[in-house]
Amino acid sequence: MNPSVDAVDAVTGAAPAAVEPVNPASVRAAMERIRGDVRRTPLWRLPGAALGLACAEVWLKLEHLQVSGSFKARGMFNRLRAQKSLPAAGVIIASGGNAGIAAALAARALGVHCEVFVPETTPPSKRHRLVVAGAQMTVTGATYAEALEACLGRQRQTGALLMHAYDQTEVLAGAGTLAMEIEAEAGVPDRVLVSVGGGGLIAGIAAWFEGCTRVESMEPENAPTLHAALARGEPVSVEVSGVAADSLGARRIGSLAWPICRQHVAASYLLPDDLIAAAQGRMWTDLRLAVEPAAALPMAALWAGAVQLAPDEKVAVIVCGANFDPAALG
Repeated sequence: MNPSVDAVDAVTGAAPAAVEPVNPASVRAAMERIRGDVRRTPLWRLPGAALGLACAEVWLKLEHLQVSGSFKARGMFNRLRAQKSLPAAGVIIASGGNAGIAAALAARALGVHCEVFVPETTPPSKRHRLVVAGAQMTVTGATYAEALEACLGRQRQTGALLMHAYDQTEVLAGAGTLAMEIEAEAGVPDRVLVSVGGGGLIAGIAAWFEGCTRVESMEPENAPTLHAALARGEPVSVEVSGVAADSLGARRIGSLAWPICRQHVAASYLLPDDLIAAAQGRMWTDLRLAVEPAAALPMAALWAGAVQLAPDEKVAVIVCGANFDPAALG
């Protein structure tokens, strides 16, 4: 189950509200809400040749340096800051890890309780960060979908504000603020490469750029959520596994992300786990960037030659998160 905003309202018992559009105006509004909560992360601009690539420049948006260790902080803070008031029970979310960590930090900043449901696949490093962030954590279910089901049942009991990892308008608009930062600092790139799970990040970025650049999806072969939807022409459920399943473990593209992706995502690529792991290692050895597997997908695609670049292109790469055990890099 992937509840949209309307579905979320049904869960909480409130009358369904009209879904606000995600567009440059909503991204600007999100930026105004959260600029005091999140970091303006660096944009590292390198010659393509420095990375062994036949393009003019690669712009690495270092979102793994965000306050929660991933881009998720933008959407979680925007979701909370957009509320006129918060229930006494606080907030509740299901997450593979990153969204839960971000929600917990946002809740702590606003002085409210946060309850997080994670599946058994969530690694110990992310579970530890959740506890440190002050979350009440429940580990349940083999997959994110099962953790979400348990979360929804608990939310009906408590009345806590439901936060969704990728399928609420405030979450998409918050994610779009990193694209706003890229354009403000360096202009519009020729291409943007984005890792995709439930689609909140790529949809927020695509909503900001509105077709003025190529936004392209990067997914593991073992978690082809958006790729399968684009191939079928509609969202479909897929099985998910592999090295990035804790971050990109959604079984179905988000209902809010889908129409934006269908309109504005120019291409979709699938990468095998071995290339993702190799790129993660290379980002550490060559660039000293310690990132989780989900953040390595765009560079995996570039280094493998899956994305065909023109010599004059400027390519933006979203380095989306670093919530993992760095000892894994050796």
